[in-house]
Amino acid sequence: MKYIFTKHAKIKFANLAKIGVTISKKDILGTVKNPQHLDKISDFPKIIASKTIDEIHILRVVFKSEDDIITIITFYPAKRGRYYEN
Repeated sequence: MKYIFTKHAKIKFANLAKIGVTISKKDILGTVKNPQHLDKISDFPKIIASKTIDEIHILRVVFKSEDDIITIITFYPAKRGRYYEN
């Protein structure tokens, strides 16, 4: 499996760091590979994988999967319970 980050996703790391939020590529890939919640409906054909990152937040990763290539479009932290019950 090959993982590609869009230009937007690459910029997102720096933008979040400016406000004190540190998310690594390892966090992103871990969420895509082993999500606690997977939404294939609300933004079809994109997929949104979610995983808890601390007691208050989840990490949401928006990506596309074609053949053996997963393209990470964007990602963002969100409050737990906002998008699904976990």
